[in-house]
Amino acid sequence: MVLKNLDDRERLHCEESCGFVDWGNPTPVVAAIIEYEDKVLLARNAQWPKGWFALVTGFLEAGETPQQAVIREVKEEVNLEGEIASFVGNYAFEQANQLLVVYHIRASGVVKLNEELVEYKLEHKEDVVPWDMGTGPALKDWLAGRVNY
Repeated sequence: MVLKNLDDRERLHCEESCGFVDWGNPTPVVAAIIEYEDKVLLARNAQWPKGWFALVTGFLEAGETPQQAVIREVKEEVNLEGEIASFVGNYAFEQANQLLVVYHIRASGVVKLNEELVEYKLEHKEDVVPWDMGTGPALKDWLAGRVNY
């Protein structure tokens, strides 16, 4: 594999007979704006510094729809039963080479974090301060009542 300029971008490319090109396509990730007990649930990943919270996210798996994936991730990560309230939009997370597919989820049950998460917090909508990258722009749009198709 060598870097080769294709479509004005350098990409890994097999110069032998295989012809393989690593296009570097973004990975699809679902994200859940979880509304729980009339508040927004934000979670902290075990690998993040204290004080960093975000939406529950997860990779779209083969054979499932984004809607199935987001409900699965809510159940796996915070043990809540979720119902899709609305589609918020698709967002590019260029720093991680991901395409975020974001839903507003109404959830019920008892929160129990899986091993990926170390803490969560519940905030009133009016107190949530969105961040500038990743899932933050989707949360900002949702809080403003906008959707980004």
